[in-house]
Amino acid sequence: MRVLRRVFGYESFRGAQQEIIEHVAAGGDALVLMPTGGGKSLCYQIPALLRDGVGVVISPLIALMQDQVEALRALGVRAGFLNSTQQAFQRRQVESAFLAGELDLLYLAPERLRVESTTSLLDRGTISLFAIDEAHCVAQWGHDFRPDYLALSTLHERWPTVPRIALTATATQATHAEIASRLNLLDARHFVASFDRPNIQYRIVGKTEPKRQLLELLRTEHSGDAGIVYCLARASVEKTTEFLVQNGIEALPYHAGLDAPARAANQARFLREDGVVMVATIAFGMGIDKPDVRFVAHLDLPKSVEGYYQETGRAGRDGLPATAWMAYGLADVVQQRKLIDTSEGDDAHRRRLATHLGAMLALCETVECRRRQLLAYFGEQASACGNCDNCLSPPESWDGTIAAQKLLSTVLRLDRERRQRFGAGQVIDILLGKKTPKVTQFGHDRLTVFGIGTELNEVQWRGVVRQLLAQRLLAVEGDYGTLALTDSSGEVLSRRRQVLLRREPERVTQAAPKTPKPRRAAPVELPEKAVPVFERLRAWRAAAAKEQSVPAYVIFHDATLRQIATECPATLAELGTISGVGENKLAKYGQQILTALAASGATTTPGDLPGDLPGGQQFERTPLQRANCAEVAFIEGQHSPGVQSRRE
Repeated sequence: MRVLRRVFGYESFRGAQQEIIEHVAAGGDALVLMPTGGGKSLCYQIPALLRDGVGVVISPLIALMQDQVEALRALGVRAGFLNSTQQAFQRRQVESAFLAGELDLLYLAPERLRVESTTSLLDRGTISLFAIDEAHCVAQWGHDFRPDYLALSTLHERWPTVPRIALTATATQATHAEIASRLNLLDARHFVASFDRPNIQYRIVGKTEPKRQLLELLRTEHSGDAGIVYCLARASVEKTTEFLVQNGIEALPYHAGLDAPARAANQARFLREDGVVMVATIAFGMGIDKPDVRFVAHLDLPKSVEGYYQETGRAGRDGLPATAWMAYGLADVVQQRKLIDTSEGDDAHRRRLATHLGAMLALCETVECRRRQLLAYFGEQASACGNCDNCLSPPESWDGTIAAQKLLSTVLRLDRERRQRFGAGQVIDILLGKKTPKVTQFGHDRLTVFGIGTELNEVQWRGVVRQLLAQRLLAVEGDYGTLALTDSSGEVLSRRRQVLLRREPERVTQAAPKTPKPRRAAPVELPEKAVPVFERLRAWRAAAAKEQSVPAYVIFHDATLRQIATECPATLAELGTISGVGENKLAKYGQQILTALAASGATTTPGDLPGDLPGGQQFERTPLQRANCAEVAFIEGQHSPGVQSRRE
């Protein structure tokens, strides 16, 4: 507990953190499943600092190691990394520090352990523990599989006395079992926390004009906020970025088609600047520690619920309200089906991908609480959350059995009578009785099902198709996305199965605002009188971060600045009681913060004088300055390290 207070500035652990830390510090192996933002880093950083030797952290992305190490060093923790971006003399310096016992934590990419010089180096030093971050990367058919993670199964063979802790925020029961098996952690203690992220509001909308729908979301709810927008294809990333920039949004692209320096520069800007929107493929995001991402938006359907959960989990890591928003349509289903049909691997692999897609479609089409369904996917039971779109505006359901029979009958007749298969557009045109050139060309206007579906419009029929696909009563096949019946279709056609469908909302055409709304000065939770103080502190933090070339959150999280702005500490002693202000940061930044508070009029501390007067007297604050508008008690645990001395 002293370590937590002195180094991290926090008063208490969250959830199972303390139990995990005590177990690993005592030399036990552990497999930890904990949601993003739940404080996984503490679970290996503190034990590494309490045990003799250096904690070796396996991290999948070298691009983020520098920021992770800088965050640790800002807390007074001796951290370093070894990767291919360093020059030879830099690697030698880190290696020497490791051998001399002058490091607390050493970060390595998994492929680094395949190099004999690295394993030889580790043999010559003293290792306190191995931490395997993003452990789901070992799952061979998972959404983030990394072949180099498979080699980590041998760690306990080469270093049998060194405890191992594997951590992930994304794992179904099957993935959990695969991680334990592949990393030889079957005998380890397994800690499974709730996957719930109650601060994230999940919303899924029908896709009409996705870029304009996104722009409306940003302008009306997230003006000036940092966020991530995920697109499936590189071209979509570029077009969406260009569209947002043209409409006054500070947006940057990220995808594998950009050269490495461009990707690194864009990622650095996103991490180090406020209010930047990153438009990216799934190549971006793993290990991103930026705590103030206020939204994650998807313009294309994710491949799996696991991937979706991992990506949306990058929002709201500071525990403050955040939005997970997705625009989804029938074309997404067709596109994902094509990707499955053309994917590498055997039939069993393609069946697994189809199962993942089916679960994702079920989440999109459910009329129940989205959070409940999301958690159920990970084997966790929950009640309705009251904070997703389905809870806030419950959708209507209707008996779509007859509509389903009409649509399935049309697909059946095209296949049986004409030996033809077509996509959703042609099937819907037949149901609506539209004599399009394509309909008349193939003689589909002479089918008995021609014009039998005029009770629904095109949008509604597309919703029916989408939901039948989600319920696996319909399938998409081939390169052209043609519709086909499934083994379950006969149950509907023979009237042995009822089909309940989600009612499609009426489309409302709404033009995007021509001018962006003013940036919110601060989240609505911040008291009005504290807003200018908070903005003054943010300005100070931005200047300090720029001077040190580190992300702003490395200095302090927004949650810490928000608490400082509301409580207005007038002395270093008072500042030291703020959550997130440990001894090292108090010594390094304390006087600067008091000066910024005085300059904003929040305290009476004059100029650059310290908060304490000679002789131990303290400046007295006025009743207004003493007013505590709203205490922020959030305990950040995501970027934290250990103690300055493990020998306390």
